[in-house]
Amino acid sequence: MMQLPSKKFTKRGLLLGVVLCWAIHFYFVLPSPLFDTPYSKLLLSAEQEILSVRIAKDEQWRFPLTDSLPEKYKTALIYFEDEYFPYHFGVNPVSFARAAKQNLLSNKVISGGSTLSMQVIRLARQNKQRTIVEKIIEMYLSVRLELAYSKEDILRLYATHAPFGGNVVGIDAACRRYFGRTANELSWAEAATLAVLPNSPSLIFPGKNSPLLLAKRNRLLKKLHDKAQIDATTYQLSLNEPIPNEFLSFPADAAHALDYSIKSHPDKQIFKSTLKRNYQQRARQTIQHYVSQYAGNNIHNASALIIDIKQNKVLAYVGNSQPINGNYYQNYVDIVHAPRSSGSILKPFLYAKMLDEGLLLPNTLIPDIPTIIQGFAPQNFSKRYEGAVKANSALARSLNIPAVRMLQNYGYPKFHSSLQEIGFSTINRSADNYGLSLILGGAETNLWDLAMAYGGMARTLNEFENSPLNKAYKNSYYSHPQLSQYDSISSSAYIPHSHYSASAIWHTFEALTEVERPDEEGNWRIFDNRQKIAWKTGTSFGLRDAWAVGLT
Repeated sequence: MMQLPSKKFTKRGLLLGVVLCWAIHFYFVLPSPLFDTPYSKLLLSAEQEILSVRIAKDEQWRFPLTDSLPEKYKTALIYFEDEYFPYHFGVNPVSFARAAKQNLLSNKVISGGSTLSMQVIRLARQNKQRTIVEKIIEMYLSVRLELAYSKEDILRLYATHAPFGGNVVGIDAACRRYFGRTANELSWAEAATLAVLPNSPSLIFPGKNSPLLLAKRNRLLKKLHDKAQIDATTYQLSLNEPIPNEFLSFPADAAHALDYSIKSHPDKQIFKSTLKRNYQQRARQTIQHYVSQYAGNNIHNASALIIDIKQNKVLAYVGNSQPINGNYYQNYVDIVHAPRSSGSILKPFLYAKMLDEGLLLPNTLIPDIPTIIQGFAPQNFSKRYEGAVKANSALARSLNIPAVRMLQNYGYPKFHSSLQEIGFSTINRSADNYGLSLILGGAETNLWDLAMAYGGMARTLNEFENSPLNKAYKNSYYSHPQLSQYDSISSSAYIPHSHYSASAIWHTFEALTEVERPDEEGNWRIFDNRQKIAWKTGTSFGLRDAWAVGLT
């Protein structure tokens, strides 16, 4: 007969199974990730400073998980919230027993006895209702948290997700919002203010509850002094520091650049760009100055892109001007990537192509006479005719009739194909749809494509001049990648080599150095320190769109 297992063996197996199930549950009880919350998007400059911030999807200013916490803030936080944090295992029995005694004697909840680890769990569980059952769950999960994360990581989780008043969440966002600086630049008084704030985040509202917040901060400062964490001088100076009395705006120096980066990489939270803060701010100021100056002429939008060709980096990206006096004129549109009429801005590419293929020389005479080609009658901007003009002069003066005749000679289907090859993504209709108007603004382009195309020419020329073996000439016919293959400005801009020989580019740029500069810049040649610049302008029909591209 089969012998049945003894009751003792059965109980032992049952107990072992229960323990095993509990161990499995305990191991997997923490969600991954611990916090399933959206974060703000940040664009950093080349100097690792914040240029622009986009609010999180839940309308909270919540910066991504901080890399490290400053010692001042950590010390202030621990002495205010959980003095024994470095020593306990997630639950402090002494603090919990003391809190229970105080609550029983007072017949109401005046202390929770929560550790920082328990507060992290409460934040991760989205502040569920405070009950005895919930407190037990928090204690259980905080022990598991201590086994899964280091003490430093737990502090970082708390500091990143703690509420700091209004819709400000986390130490990094709070530092920017209330003090206009990073956490590493906090004073002891500021660190103490932020340490006490999550305990009563409503106290931060400017002009309200200031005495209560000040009193809480000063009590913490006294404790830090009594515990020998700060000296007497620091203590006295800290007491004299005011608390925040207004909300500061988050940086918005490159809002369109951040939007473009988010569109290119929607899953990223922090974009480390090559933009330089001083270039970016100067470019914004310049754009805003001219838009303000010409607003009376119904000009309300402008953009700028600055690229260091040698280092292959975007230094400034201004997608549009700012609204003036609260009046919006579609200023949210990123003009850097918005297709606009090309005007005369494509003429240098035709000139370089014809030089490259031996169809033209700089001094070749081009007719500038009244012209009608299959019903198309181009006119110069000046409404005058030169009779015959050298090709390089026609380019420098941006004469329309010689350009149309050159395109007729070269063939607009070939020119259309060459523009697509070098990356003009918005020239996407058939060649016949554009015809000869392709050279006079019949097509649309955008500033990004223009910068890449002109930059490709300059890069080819630079590398040719700087290489003793002239390797760039051999590599100057690489295929231009499509726009979708560019990385966003969160890394270096990809400026490809152009499809032109270095000699053709050199002659093209020489012609462009003779472009007349407007207004007070017209006498630039008389200055000894003049900068040699190859540049080209373009204006669409009806003066609706205007371009200016310059290279050194």
